[in-house]
Amino acid sequence: MKFSEAWLREWVSPVLETQPLADAVTMAGLEVDAVEAVGSVFHGVVVAKVIAKAPHPDADKLNVCQVDDGSGESVQVVCGAPNVAEGQKVPFARVGAILPDDFKIKKAKLRGVESRGMICSASELGLEEERSEGIYVLPEDAPLGEDFRTWMQLDDHTIEVDLTPNRGDCLSIRGMAREVGVVTRESVTPPSIAAVEAVSDARFSVSITAGAHCPRYLGRMLEDVDLNAATPLWMSERLRRSGIRTIDPAVDVTNYVMLELGQPLHAFDRERLTSGIEVRHAAEGESLTLLDGQRVALDGETLVIADGSGPLAIAGVMGGAASGVTRATRHLFIEAAFFTPLAVAGTARRYGLHTDASHRFERGVDPQLVEAAIERATALLVSIVGGRPGPVIETVGDRSAPVSSIHLRRERLDACLGVTLPAEEIEDILARLGMSVTVSDAGWRVQAPSWRFDIAIEEDLIEELARIHGYNRLPVRRPQARPALAPDEEATQPLARLRRHLVSRGYQEAITYSFVSPDLQAMIEPAAVSPTLANPISSDMSVMRHSLFPGLLKALMHNLNRQQSRIRLFESGLVFRGSLNDLEQPAMVGGVICGARDVEGWNARREAFDFFDIKGDVESLIALSGESSRWRFVPEVHPALHPGRCARLYRDERPVGWIGALHPTHQSQLGIKPEVYLFEIEQDSLVAGRVAEFSPLSRFPEVRRDLAFVVDETTSVGSLLEAIREQAGEWLTQAQLFDVYQGKGVEPGYKSLALGLTWQHPSRTLNDEEINQLIAAVVERAQTRFDAVLRS
Repeated sequence: MKFSEAWLREWVSPVLETQPLADAVTMAGLEVDAVEAVGSVFHGVVVAKVIAKAPHPDADKLNVCQVDDGSGESVQVVCGAPNVAEGQKVPFARVGAILPDDFKIKKAKLRGVESRGMICSASELGLEEERSEGIYVLPEDAPLGEDFRTWMQLDDHTIEVDLTPNRGDCLSIRGMAREVGVVTRESVTPPSIAAVEAVSDARFSVSITAGAHCPRYLGRMLEDVDLNAATPLWMSERLRRSGIRTIDPAVDVTNYVMLELGQPLHAFDRERLTSGIEVRHAAEGESLTLLDGQRVALDGETLVIADGSGPLAIAGVMGGAASGVTRATRHLFIEAAFFTPLAVAGTARRYGLHTDASHRFERGVDPQLVEAAIERATALLVSIVGGRPGPVIETVGDRSAPVSSIHLRRERLDACLGVTLPAEEIEDILARLGMSVTVSDAGWRVQAPSWRFDIAIEEDLIEELARIHGYNRLPVRRPQARPALAPDEEATQPLARLRRHLVSRGYQEAITYSFVSPDLQAMIEPAAVSPTLANPISSDMSVMRHSLFPGLLKALMHNLNRQQSRIRLFESGLVFRGSLNDLEQPAMVGGVICGARDVEGWNARREAFDFFDIKGDVESLIALSGESSRWRFVPEVHPALHPGRCARLYRDERPVGWIGALHPTHQSQLGIKPEVYLFEIEQDSLVAGRVAEFSPLSRFPEVRRDLAFVVDETTSVGSLLEAIREQAGEWLTQAQLFDVYQGKGVEPGYKSLALGLTWQHPSRTLNDEEINQLIAAVVERAQTRFDAVLRS
């Protein structure tokens, strides 16, 4: 919520400077994000009038103007603005004036003609960010000679408050003034809103078929309006200082009332309506072209405002172009309605929209506000565009259930706050917050006001009392507890150790959203089933992740798009597999790498990462458990990974993860140029390990034999080593691959695998005969199982 301090002080004006006022609001739980001056620093600018204009004798694009600045003498000024005209009131910088950026106005000659001063544009005064095309033309009633800064109230500030979703009641000057009044104990003086008497019998029928979602709908005709009238400067300035640009008087007034009171309004062009208004849900196949030009296909959950021709607006979100107000509009139909938060929640995001109206209706708008809002809007419109108002027509849907009172117990309040507040202060705070309070035996019975949708239980009331009393005034006490130490399972690797290990190998931890784009997830895992969010943040974050791959790939692309060429990221977190009825949420650890193997340097290698780099990282992670022998890498196919460079991880006989290169098709679709490698492993399988045990060191020598087998090139080294370990006996201490060769001397389609086998007996020296028997058994097993040939 962004608003003008001067506007707020018309409602409530505590004896506080700007920053202390902002601090008080922040301490009350409404965090102030920014306090900024509404205009740049300048002085020496007055309201003046152009009394004469003539072409410059020596320049086609310049004019020589005579300006009355209120001093009694006309001032000659050379002006190049295309929109300058005789009779205009303008901001005029006299000689000696200082404009923003310390620009000083001096006497000058432009193409031989003397110029004493400058007629200013809005951007030259710091009132617009973009450069203005022409001078700033002021209303005719601007006081001649008045200091421009004083007359425009530019010694003002905009205050921007970051409101939490539960405080929709503060999305207006009315709501903020109410909060400031409570915090500073100042009285709030709202503007007087009197009913506007109907001078016309013009009516427009309204019916409600979705009464549960629209309990109240007020409408009013305003005939014979002139929308070519200009929005008053005071109103356009307040809108500008609240971050809203002016469009036309009808839209400006509805926006102004929304900012002032918190009630969104909408104006229809009556002559473009075919029959009575109906508040209903959209039917299948209906569509609507919105005011922003976007055409949307409506679903059956969308609440719409319709007439005989079809939908006119998405209720509480945005109006349609077909019934929109233009400068040619002669008759208005003004809408002020209460739509329940559930009726609007998520609707805007489903259509990729976010409007000021939806922002408020989703959080809750005071249902008792509609009468005051439509009367206020009518009075403002009549004063600006004229017209003849008709009677206010109210249509009621389903009546809301009465609000039940909340029991606030004294004992519970004291226990939560740690301090006993006087009963008088409690009742005063609750009353100033607009709540009705009745004293009961154990405490108080409290009923929340109509604008507080977030007050439902006893804890809400306790929070309000703590907030207004002052969090900084609550006592600070250390908890009295003697917690026992949590047991440390020695056989379990903590997740923190896994994280530290990956960091030590050059990875950086990424934390991505648990919800991802459905298109990206479908690309990575076409058969994935995971819950879809009913109220997503955006359309590309609408499903829960089935894997860590989509989030990691998105983080990778974010870095690549910012010229980061060497990337190593990991993440740990839950994934969501299955529908809500049979949902599984395993914790996973995943990683992604791409780019150069070494950090750039004069002695760094230029090679890029390959499959064995990420496999080595995963193997080192597995080794932390001390049970590497229970893991296997088995070639299998994953839809997201390259079919020839992909493996599934097994712990014992259970599949627990994947590793491989990103599929070339996906790499092309995502626009990624370097090769990308990923892994994902169940966290439980990584953290499970065994307690380290001491094994006595043998005093006897090792015996090593090197063997080279020629096998089919599709043969897995892992399966060969596994078979050798089974046959090599209990004294085998190490079996290691140290060379792979294909080329001269080895037939095409085959490869030579050189293995180093080491034996050691714990209590004696092994003799050659024993070793030869073991080697013979190993060779026989390799020949029998893999058709391996011993290479000489």
